[in-house]
Amino acid sequence: MSKIQVNKLHTLTGHNDCIYALAEGPDPRFFYTGAGDGMVVEWDLDKPKDGKLVAKLPHSVYALAVDRLRNWLIIGHNFEGIHVIDLQENKEIWSLKLTDQAIFHITVLGDEILVGTGDGVLTVVDIQSQAVRKHIKLSSKSIRVMDVALKKMHLAIGLSDHTVKILDLSEDFKPIANLTGHSNSVFALSFSPDEELLISGARDAHLKFWETNSYTQKENIIAHMYAINYLSFREDGAYFVTCSMDKSIKVWDTQQQKLLKVIDKARNAGHGTSINKVIWSTYSQDVISVSDDRTISIWNLEL
Repeated sequence: MSKIQVNKLHTLTGHNDCIYALAEGPDPRFFYTGAGDGMVVEWDLDKPKDGKLVAKLPHSVYALAVDRLRNWLIIGHNFEGIHVIDLQENKEIWSLKLTDQAIFHITVLGDEILVGTGDGVLTVVDIQSQAVRKHIKLSSKSIRVMDVALKKMHLAIGLSDHTVKILDLSEDFKPIANLTGHSNSVFALSFSPDEELLISGARDAHLKFWETNSYTQKENIIAHMYAINYLSFREDGAYFVTCSMDKSIKVWDTQQQKLLKVIDKARNAGHGTSINKVIWSTYSQDVISVSDDRTISIWNLEL
């Protein structure tokens, strides 16, 4: 493994339950967390110790998304629907009751909000009318994660039926491909910044690399001991990080599909329990992680 230097810059506290959701703000200096305590908190990378409460909901928050165009934060409120926060005004401007299911992932695309729920339904919300445009039933199992390739106009969806489904956004969510091979729920999914590659990670602890012209599998790696919960590319696409139920963060070389560094409790005073989300900040180039241990860690990687 390479000589990457890992420096833990901050451990942030304030949540009273497992932290499940993490999103970079429209201004990437800020990021947002959501937890089992129903709290949504804004954090400032320039003054990370000063968390600011954005919302307090009666149920767990598993999903957050940002609308960069409108400077909004979309909160997935489990068993209810979505709440839309104007970050400039720091207040809720509208909400929509959608479901009695858990909301695992939200993506904003132009004038639409895409909501993936525990019953395998993709709900498309029209922002202008603040109403549901359509429901797309993809599976009897949960939609866990989504990512968009904007140039290709492809939507990738990871599900608990062990598949990754690819839909064509330019043709009103027409199915393109159904990717199989994982043996358990797909929790982690991301297109590379150049959109040439799609990486999926699952509860089976495997990473799969798919080239996106034909969606054929290029590589399969047993990457962690337990479930891979999330993955995030560095802005330039050269590296990506994964996080796992095995309490570790791993740093990978994208082109070589090679493990470069393990960040964990023993070596780096890492998280003590499952790490649920990780993002590679486009503001500071630091890595941010959130965990069942109720803390947020900020990591500087010298690559």
